[in-house]
Amino acid sequence: MSAMKIHGSEQTINKVYSDDFAFEIPHYQRPYSWTLEQAGELLDDLLGSLGVEDRPIEDVPPYFLGCIVLIKQEHGPDAKVVDGQQRLTTLTVLLAVLRQCIEDKTSADDLTPFLYAKGNRMLGTSNRYRLLVRERDRAFFQEYVQEPGGLAKLAKIDVKRLESISQLNLWANCIFLLARVQKLPDAIRQRLAMYLLSRCVLVVVSSPDLDSAYRIFSILNNRGLDLSHSDILKAEVIGRLPATISEDYSEKWEEAENALGVEGFKDLFAHIRMIYRKQKMRETVLKEFRDYVVPLHEAKELIDGVILPLADAYQDIKGATFESSRCAEEINSLFRWLNLIDNFDWIPPALQYLKEHRDEPDRLVRFFTDLERLAAFMMICRVDITRRIERYGRVLSAMSDGVDLSTPKSPLQLSDEERAASSKVLDGDLYQIKYVPKYVLLRLDALLSDGEAKYNLEVVSIEHVLPQTPAADSEWCGNFTRSSAARGDSAPAGESGAVVPPEEQLGPELRL
Repeated sequence: MSAMKIHGSEQTINKVYSDDFAFEIPHYQRPYSWTLEQAGELLDDLLGSLGVEDRPIEDVPPYFLGCIVLIKQEHGPDAKVVDGQQRLTTLTVLLAVLRQCIEDKTSADDLTPFLYAKGNRMLGTSNRYRLLVRERDRAFFQEYVQEPGGLAKLAKIDVKRLESISQLNLWANCIFLLARVQKLPDAIRQRLAMYLLSRCVLVVVSSPDLDSAYRIFSILNNRGLDLSHSDILKAEVIGRLPATISEDYSEKWEEAENALGVEGFKDLFAHIRMIYRKQKMRETVLKEFRDYVVPLHEAKELIDGVILPLADAYQDIKGATFESSRCAEEINSLFRWLNLIDNFDWIPPALQYLKEHRDEPDRLVRFFTDLERLAAFMMICRVDITRRIERYGRVLSAMSDGVDLSTPKSPLQLSDEERAASSKVLDGDLYQIKYVPKYVLLRLDALLSDGEAKYNLEVVSIEHVLPQTPAADSEWCGNFTRSSAARGDSAPAGESGAVVPPEEQLGPELRL
């Protein structure tokens, strides 16, 4: 680290958006992903720090906006943004919103130089934008955010025309911040603009080369800043590719991330880590992925042979959208049941098996039938996370060793003791076990209807049908004593939590 030429300095926003910097978001960065929550929190924090007193702006305490990391030569403005895209983009949006809302035109126009340096027709130069977002969204951002009058056009745009998740988030945040700022008195708008430019600061850390900048980025992440391991891995993996193909692979990576969503894509790397590690995580996802996955593959192979096909498998499993000429609906039905399990530890073997046997539907039906049985057993019997992960690790090991998973001794199959344990729980006070009753009731409903009962609804809940605390001599206790009698106790049905026979529960118990 000592050999790296690292520069760090505290800069006010009016210096950040000046000729000292020409920011560009590299193509391998993730999409713009700040939502209304983050944009609203930023505005609330700024207004809270600004206060309502009519004191000089220079006397208002400064507001720290965090740290950004750049690839930048010591002399020259060009700066590729390694970390800080979300803040720089949202700050640009806020400046554009303030320019749109401030009633005094001269004051409003004074904000334009912080969005772009105006071109000169006589010199044949065009506008030089302070921030160039990723190429895919650049023209959109310039037209609807950075250019004067762009926000007015954005408010009228057909949302269906938006071409990426970045554009959708930009549109939502622009409309949201515009509505919020329009409600402020104009004097507060002008004070907010002055405060943002002169009293809000960023720590700008820059390094002249890619490797050292990413090392800084990784160190900041490992020390707890809110940076995603998938972002770092993207930078590292795409950075290892030849320049001639890096942009194409960045787009492939982004398409997979868009398909799964930012959080789902982050989860994918944890599942891949488990596929390779086959045991409980002992360090961070980032470190174990680097240690146990990355060294086994060249960058192109890692993307084409591991990340993208497993991302496709994850999308099929979570969305139950597997396609095949045979057995597709049966397989998707098993995916839907697995998604009702109250943990996600079953996902790594599911991903790997679907990746390896996508074109063998009969094998998929057999495997996922057995996997659902195993996952259901561990949920119903409340097997702890350590034993669950150990069991699925054994399944993954058996898969990689080519073991026949259908044999009784396979870790995918239940032992006689496990079957007995499941039966005992199902015969007991099932209603008292968190998460389990809904899965069991829906499973029974499907079995009793020969698989015809399907509920494609976001919320399926269980409601009480019988009184929970009836009097000991009530008619309820006389009519519903089967479970209590079977157990040999004398508690009233409602007090004991006795389960009404499934065939009597299925209709009114399910609110669909």
